[in-house]
Amino acid sequence: LFLTLCAVGIGGTFQYGYNVSIINAPTQHIHKFLNETWTSRYHKELNPDLLTFLWSVIASIFSLGGLCGALIGGSMAIRLGRKGALLMNNFIAILASILMGISFPTGLFELLIAGRFLIGINSGIGLCVQPLYLGEVAPKHLRGGMAMGTSIFLTGGILTGQIIGLRELLGGEMFWPLLLSSSCFPAFAQLLFLPWFPESPRYLLIDRSDELSCAKALRRFHGSSEYQSEMEDIQRECSALDGEKPKKPWQLFTDCGVRWQLITVIVMTMGQQLSGINAIYFYATYVFEQAGISAEKIPYVTLGTGACECLTALTCGLLIDYVGRRYLIIGGYLLMSLWCIVLTFSLTYQELYSWVPYVSMTSIFAFILSFGLGPGGITNTLTAELFVQSSRPAAYTIGGTVSWISFFTVGMLFPFIVNGLKQYCFLVFLLECALVAVFIFLLLPETKNKSFLEIKKEFNKLNFGRNA
Repeated sequence: LFLTLCAVGIGGTFQYGYNVSIINAPTQHIHKFLNETWTSRYHKELNPDLLTFLWSVIASIFSLGGLCGALIGGSMAIRLGRKGALLMNNFIAILASILMGISFPTGLFELLIAGRFLIGINSGIGLCVQPLYLGEVAPKHLRGGMAMGTSIFLTGGILTGQIIGLRELLGGEMFWPLLLSSSCFPAFAQLLFLPWFPESPRYLLIDRSDELSCAKALRRFHGSSEYQSEMEDIQRECSALDGEKPKKPWQLFTDCGVRWQLITVIVMTMGQQLSGINAIYFYATYVFEQAGISAEKIPYVTLGTGACECLTALTCGLLIDYVGRRYLIIGGYLLMSLWCIVLTFSLTYQELYSWVPYVSMTSIFAFILSFGLGPGGITNTLTAELFVQSSRPAAYTIGGTVSWISFFTVGMLFPFIVNGLKQYCFLVFLLECALVAVFIFLLLPETKNKSFLEIKKEFNKLNFGRNA
């Protein structure tokens, strides 16, 4: 199971975290490349407004690709299988790496845009299919920890990208094309290792009616003496579904039996993206400067934020199957609400006292720790647990679509929110975090150590009331 987690993660959500992270380091070098390419091609200087527009397209086309990947990820998981979809996804990453790598020597910045779009598609598919696969192969008592592998590899990708992007490594002017094309290495690693592991047993039995392959896969994952109870659980779910085919995303919106599961996933996914984590990273550089850290050293201090996320993802992975999902995610949102209040005060009085910037720094790291402990990782875990086999791929398609649209919306609106409200923008995030915590407290049952059918019965009380 551990080796499966590594083989799936390295080419899955690791790619998302890595490619979100590495684009920051070569910003100035890409600006220079755009200027030089434009001048050599059209024999005139690139207009500053057009330069800003081209850079915005390069940075944000990744989100559009991610949205497209999320829309097709569920269908790929049904047609090719969970493992097959992940393997096929690596060829998209390799093509994207080639296009980004040759953009500089060929002088075609359009290839850079195309490559960023394709690597966005790769990330969107990975974010959809990886937690789906891990949620289905894990036994009940380890399902939370296995599903947290999604968050662990995502944050690991962010931290790795921050390290590789340092100017002493591949973040310098000479090597930035290599930095952007280095996404091919995780893809090659997954193509090398993942074929050795079985397909999802639930997919084999419920979707493919292949009981022999399902039993063989379960023996590999759970051991020959332990797999029988998991086999019986899958057979019960198969009987309950009674041959029901995988649903399309739009069919979930009209299905009363998954109404509150779907609302919960949408609220939690939007809550995760709109929680203020992007505002924290935006303000981090300003706070570090106010604390007296020189501009040259800020990239190294920023590594601390990536390390914080990685540490809390690991911690959450260890705690989730002991503490439960509800306590961690509610606690995470409440702690984030607290740090929003502290940050609002500390940023307001940042220049009055010499010690206040250090309060702001502490609050930034505490906010990131609180995010990673609950909302950062458990959201994807719960999407796998709240739905039975026929609805799960469609649920991930919807959740992924909501996530990428929210991600893009925050990127577009956030500068205006910050410019208008300044440090008081954290009061907006305080309200959002508090409301999501209340929603989860009132409506989300604990899913720890429960089968997918048991969780479905819990939600039937909400979906059908007395008729459950």
